[in-house]
Amino acid sequence: MWLHGFTQTKDSGHEFLSILAGTREVLTIDLPGHGQNAAVAASLDETADLLADALPIGPFALGGYSYGGRVALHFALAYPERVSRLILLSATMGIRSPSERRARRERDEALADHIEASDIDEFLDEWLGQTLFATLPADPVERTARSRDVAGLAASLRLSGTGTQAWLGDRLSTLNVPTLIVVGGGDVSYVAEAQRLRAAVANSRVALVDGAGHAAHLERPAAVAQLVAAF
Repeated sequence: MWLHGFTQTKDSGHEFLSILAGTREVLTIDLPGHGQNAAVAASLDETADLLADALPIGPFALGGYSYGGRVALHFALAYPERVSRLILLSATMGIRSPSERRARRERDEALADHIEASDIDEFLDEWLGQTLFATLPADPVERTARSRDVAGLAASLRLSGTGTQAWLGDRLSTLNVPTLIVVGGGDVSYVAEAQRLRAAVANSRVALVDGAGHAAHLERPAAVAQLVAAF
């Protein structure tokens, strides 16, 4: 089961997913605020509960990228018996400092307001123009797999943005699911976050993807798919 990132849909990462689908059954789903579920508004904990009702009983391997990785982490904490393996790509355990978390929440709220006032194509250009995605190759198929509902994306930020996420560091010691933490070698801040996750989750290891940034599965799909398949 693979969970997409913010602005993406279940059809995102087509090359990465198609490689995985060559040797195993791969399921995807539109997360709240995105794609066919754009009208669904839910926090991270609420999203985990919605997935509990929508997904097979399992156990299954669960992976996610960025926003999807944070959802996967919440699901694994709430329903560990249903997860056989956990793959976290460019994910975070949250912001520890209450003041920094509040500041991030305020930035997310301002961005949500901006999205609602924007043309969706202009916003996607802005979003993908961030330094975070500087090494992302142009892919017209991937662009068509981006969510286009401004209200849904704004609601996703307000309810499930990083600023809303509770600090999970103190809960991760209870997580015994074998965990693979994947991060692009060029994504400096998330490389550090991957090491923090590794220290917090006992049964885990970090895999660095050379020549990739934040969206490693889009930049080097074969390399990331090979890591996930082997795990």
